[in-house]
Amino acid sequence: MKRGFAAWRWLSALVLLACVAAFVDLGSLWLELQRLPAWLIVPAFGLTIFQIALSAWRWRYTAGCLGLRLPYWRAFREYYLASLLNQVLPGGVMGDVSRAWRHSRLTENRREAIHSVLIERLSGQLALLLVVLWALAWLLGSDRVAWSGFGAWSKSSGVVMVVALVVAGVCIAGFLYAMNNRVGRYLRQLVRDVSRGLVGWRVLPVQLVSSLLVLASYLALFLVLAFGAGYWQTSGSGYLLAALCSFLLLSMVVPVTVAGWGVREGAAAVLWPLAGWPAEQGVALSVGYGTLVLLCSLPGLSVALLDRTKAESSRRLVRKTPDQTTYHCLD
Repeated sequence: MKRGFAAWRWLSALVLLACVAAFVDLGSLWLELQRLPAWLIVPAFGLTIFQIALSAWRWRYTAGCLGLRLPYWRAFREYYLASLLNQVLPGGVMGDVSRAWRHSRLTENRREAIHSVLIERLSGQLALLLVVLWALAWLLGSDRVAWSGFGAWSKSSGVVMVVALVVAGVCIAGFLYAMNNRVGRYLRQLVRDVSRGLVGWRVLPVQLVSSLLVLASYLALFLVLAFGAGYWQTSGSGYLLAALCSFLLLSMVVPVTVAGWGVREGAAAVLWPLAGWPAEQGVALSVGYGTLVLLCSLPGLSVALLDRTKAESSRRLVRKTPDQTTYHCLD
């Protein structure tokens, strides 16, 4: 069943990419992809190391708020491995699940270990939501996007839908929180941990600043790609590119494919024409981003290989026969 679920995610990515390919001009898309120079891998690696280093610090800080000890070097290694797994496993969160599980094995407070990963990711999503809201407000007020292309979909209806979803989510969460069963007790514990690790008046500024810096590095990777492809001459505004790319990052949160492939390209194919730019440019930027992120996450393989080497060494020690141990002691 799990294999079927994973295959469905891969199939979804391929179907969405095929739809995007049918929507854009493949010849123009190939020309846009050729505009991305190979030297972009160098700044991409630098930005990735910054992302991993700061994200690992944020995770360690969150774990400390929950009373857990997490050495920084271990957090850095585990985060690199999780980043790789998020790129190759369906859903985009399996690396974080692995990170939470591996950390929980090293501590008696397993629930807090899992919550530290959950809260750390929630901090990043909160920062993304704030940036997307800023981008939406800026786009609505700048007249840089042809909103009339949405037809019946108006600005007011979008606001109403967002408010309705928030209210519905709060009501459902409140109902579950009030239940006097295992679910209710767990949610109350989760709320207490979120208060300690995220929304407390002392920790919230730290979480927001660190998460905004991590998010800025993701947007910077998009802008570096746009600069390398020469899109600055046609865009005329880095703010517009950053605003549109924040929506691409938001689209990747939807866990229907692998690492956002297909969803991200589909969002780019829709958003770029609204800004008056060719859809092929947005899709090429999206494909380049996904490729660079995958390549820059490959050092996470070293963590898996190192763990495997340690496991094999431990097994060899366990397999030592009693006779070998006795002779060693007699000597």
